[in-house]
Amino acid sequence: MFISGEDDKNEIGTENTAFVHGKPPQDAAGPPKVESDMEIVDENEIVTENTAFVHGEPPQDAAGPPKVESDMEILHEKVKKQIIKEGHGQKPSKYSTCFLHYRAWTETTKHKFDDTWHEQQPLELVLGKEKKEMTGLAIGVSSMKSGERALLHVGWELGYGKEGSFSFPNVPPMADIVYKVELIGFDETKEGKARADMTVEERIGAADRRKMDGNSLFKEDKLEEAMQQYEMAIAYMGDDFMFQLFGKYRDMALAVKNPCHLNMAACLIKLKRYEEAIGHCSIVLSEDENNVKAMFRRGKARAELGQTDAAREDFLKARKYAPEDKAIARELRMLAEQDKAIYQKQKEIYKGIFGPRPEPKPKRGNWLIRLWHWLVSLFYYMFRRERVKAD
Repeated sequence: MFISGEDDKNEIGTENTAFVHGKPPQDAAGPPKVESDMEIVDENEIVTENTAFVHGEPPQDAAGPPKVESDMEILHEKVKKQIIKEGHGQKPSKYSTCFLHYRAWTETTKHKFDDTWHEQQPLELVLGKEKKEMTGLAIGVSSMKSGERALLHVGWELGYGKEGSFSFPNVPPMADIVYKVELIGFDETKEGKARADMTVEERIGAADRRKMDGNSLFKEDKLEEAMQQYEMAIAYMGDDFMFQLFGKYRDMALAVKNPCHLNMAACLIKLKRYEEAIGHCSIVLSEDENNVKAMFRRGKARAELGQTDAAREDFLKARKYAPEDKAIARELRMLAEQDKAIYQKQKEIYKGIFGPRPEPKPKRGNWLIRLWHWLVSLFYYMFRRERVKAD
């Protein structure tokens, strides 16, 4: 998207909103030309062409489930909940399609047996139609609001049962389960159906609606809520779905998916979650290696993390496709100034450690050698004098 001037930091572009329903226009002559007064990349700008990782992976709980100080809420005889982070809005009703991330441990051994954050793929769960082993999880999810993060304690009767599971995931018999769950969002029954039952056009359209909702929230500076909408849009465009698409349908899907990743990166940079922003930009570049916005935002995130060489590489490549862009030039100048400041600082540090270079001092001669040379000269003088007399 092209934005004129440097003051339009939060302006949303409006080009070709019907792009999702057809093939994108071809740039036969190569990358588009950019006027000198145009700025095409901006850390605060969102991408709005029509068209799981989204909140990013929370810190790893290597030692087992996290300790939560909040009160225990009893949802069912075998399901208890502790809220880690409050959500917003309404709770899902029966037959709602919920999108969530979770980690699961056995309560006694603390063995982690499932992790959707690690797989970067949110789980789609239709309340009332869940698998038997997900019954306890579904009860917990039905009590949550969008954006809520909670710890669920589920008895084995509503989990993997008396027999357990010896395939994937590997769960021992009669194992109580602890879930760390984040409800990204949900679609009410009236809004549609499960992704697996949708046509390609329906999935792309549903994702595009989520993206547009995210853009509206972004303009209101509701970044966390905007990211939830973008993640739900990305969930519709999962890897299993993208692998099946070719030609114009793949182009249509990418026209929704890639802007969601870029908008996620913009939100994450604002929230100073730079590693996650880099991940989203890299996903876009794996599909479109010449995407200037992805290069710019990844470079900006890398620069904030002190990865100056990698950031410079991203900015230089972006400048290759947008040589007149002011934002890219500004970031490169800032990197150059930063390098100069670091060099001067290091110079001062080393000067303080080693001190000024000592001046060379004249070497003290050996007085014995001097005396010997004087005596030899004296002897030679007297010898010549006596010889002259004899002559």
